[in-house]
Amino acid sequence: MSAPASTPVGQGPSARTPAFSKSAAIRAVITASAQAPIVFTTGYTCRIARAIADQPSHLYMVGSMGLAAPIATGIAYVTGRPVVVVDGDGSLLMNPAALVTAGSMAPVPLVHVLLDDGRYASTGGQPTGAERVDLCGFALACGYRTSATAESVLAATTFIRRHLDTRLGPVFLRCPVSQSDEPVPGRIDPDLSELARRFSNHLRQREAGRKRDRS
Repeated sequence: MSAPASTPVGQGPSARTPAFSKSAAIRAVITASAQAPIVFTTGYTCRIARAIADQPSHLYMVGSMGLAAPIATGIAYVTGRPVVVVDGDGSLLMNPAALVTAGSMAPVPLVHVLLDDGRYASTGGQPTGAERVDLCGFALACGYRTSATAESVLAATTFIRRHLDTRLGPVFLRCPVSQSDEPVPGRIDPDLSELARRFSNHLRQREAGRKRDRS
């Protein structure tokens, strides 16, 4: 087994310079993930994601800061099929044990995408302190197979597609993003339990389809 590696992805600005907007990053994740389940962290991230493409394969963690990654890890572990989590730097720093847990469960087909803007955007823009932490290095230390920083939308899309195909995880992709360059959509107001049921039904249908393919 080869040792985990941290690999720069693409060409662009330095690691601490925003490479693209949060909206652009979320669009890239949705495009690259196709019908793979995606768990979106709370705050602006889930609101932007729902406005871009509201799909049964999407789960929005409204008000559950720090729990998107553990939930996605559990789904990937139980189903044995690729799952994407779109996390935030503030959310991850609230629950860094999520990296330890995912790393200890390797190989688990988890693609962990971190949108790092250095701010708690939806609560007033307070700094998270993420600029003082090597989050890619921390992921590797916790047992992630690969970590990288994407410096373009194309690089992020390529990384996600490649690792969804290989299913060798967990893997970690940091996207240094700016504040959204578009108006932030309103809060997610439908019945949250219904959204959870819709997501659960998607997972069951995906598993049923896999069993049909094997028969």
